[in-house]
Amino acid sequence: MHIIRGLLIIGFAAAWISSRAQPHHHRPPNIVIVLADDLGYGDVSLFNEDSAFETPHIDRLARQGVTFTSAYVTSSVCTPTRYSLLTGRYNWRSILKYHVLSGYSRSLIPTDRLTVANILQESGYHTSFIGKWHLGWNWQFENEPQENIDDLNSRPEVDFSRPIEKGPNEHGFTYSYGFSGSLDMPPYVYVENDLSTAIPVDTTVNYDYKGFWRKGLTGPDFNHVDVLPHLTDQSIQYIHRQAASGQPFFLYFALPAPHTPILPTTEFMGKSNSNLYGDFVLQVDDVVRQLTEALQQNNLFEETIFIFTSDNGASPRSGYPELARAGHNPSYIFRGHKADIYEGGLRVPFIVSWPDRVEQGFTTKETISIVDIMATFADITGTTLPDDAGEDSYSLLPILLQKNYPAPLREATVLHSVDGRFAIIKDEWKLVLWPGSGGWSFPNTDEDMRGLPSFQLYNLKNDPSEKFNLVYLYPDRVKELKSLIEIYIRKGRSTPGAPQSNDGPERWEQLEWMDL
Repeated sequence: MHIIRGLLIIGFAAAWISSRAQPHHHRPPNIVIVLADDLGYGDVSLFNEDSAFETPHIDRLARQGVTFTSAYVTSSVCTPTRYSLLTGRYNWRSILKYHVLSGYSRSLIPTDRLTVANILQESGYHTSFIGKWHLGWNWQFENEPQENIDDLNSRPEVDFSRPIEKGPNEHGFTYSYGFSGSLDMPPYVYVENDLSTAIPVDTTVNYDYKGFWRKGLTGPDFNHVDVLPHLTDQSIQYIHRQAASGQPFFLYFALPAPHTPILPTTEFMGKSNSNLYGDFVLQVDDVVRQLTEALQQNNLFEETIFIFTSDNGASPRSGYPELARAGHNPSYIFRGHKADIYEGGLRVPFIVSWPDRVEQGFTTKETISIVDIMATFADITGTTLPDDAGEDSYSLLPILLQKNYPAPLREATVLHSVDGRFAIIKDEWKLVLWPGSGGWSFPNTDEDMRGLPSFQLYNLKNDPSEKFNLVYLYPDRVKELKSLIEIYIRKGRSTPGAPQSNDGPERWEQLEWMDL
């Protein structure tokens, strides 16, 4: 890591010495990433002409920057996507081959793996994580847990007076404030710079379908309804502090919303004229307003890269039937939702604003992935990634600056579902290496999938809703895409560079299609 640190500093200095020769670029850009939780592609009105409500502040951010209409997360659930965002690596290359972590799980990212935060920290940035971590960290257990702590129903005994280990601060974040899992996964405790802000003594639970959270220990300063406003205030205070310091900063604000518990504050209840989920989406939209205003108040908005996106598609708990009665579909025209291998689970809103450098208000259909964030920031800071970092990450900078580049940017893009099922997109073609949804939508049981083809092939240009499986009509296309994803898996990377190893076994259950 010391060698990497030296390379990062040299690259950063060279990049920004060069930029000083250009007018109005006297310092590196601040960076803000807002990652919504379970927000569907169709929940942002700019992406959905039939939306039942308007998201004016997210839409305004898009008009001030770049709108990506073919942006994907690497997985249709929380933990895996967050892993890919920070590491530039497909999630299934980690030891987590399917599902998500719990609030008690140990750290998924080894401390010797380079992250986006490491790159920026070593390049002179003050780096901050605020919000939902959900990548595991090491609590100090009273006794070695006998149960599987990755199970969402596990309740090991924790000594909350002792600092956690291998949390955000050991993964490149100078400052961190947040909680361990999703807002419906205990323990409900804020942790600031490795220390719990309060010792939980009470237990809370909510059985309401939308307001649901699992029974668990809750800190005296932790109120589920107030979490989103509280974290937003923390983020705004951070912006003000860093503005006063003059040091460039990176804020990764991982929202807990509109994931369950769906708990809009009184100000937003009824505002969407749809249901509580729609109201919660509007509260998320207002978070964007508050952050952009904080940047503007400090004269930082123009020189800040502001990325807004989501970790996967909307959850069924959003109330799809209720929203449909209001004329709204969180998945827009796409099939499926959170957890699925279909577009509704994986295609997300993705907006980048950078007024100093990026032309305002242009839209691109270029296929990108959340995994590309690492290479983009490496490019911006003049950092050369080592072979064992960002193995699946491509820089978005040529798109943002509208430079000539060999199109398409990505040769292909690999996708993953909650059950660990695979798909690959190349050009307009999508091959699903499983007969069903790989998640929670139909078909998802053995009975549902009986008699179906082993694979699914869709032409997303002609059939974005994935209605017509063309697997038998284009066997050569199936063979081409299957061969390509096999190469990506075996090489441990999908970008140029020395082959790497995936974590865990060479073969696992969800790769059974490789024998077909």
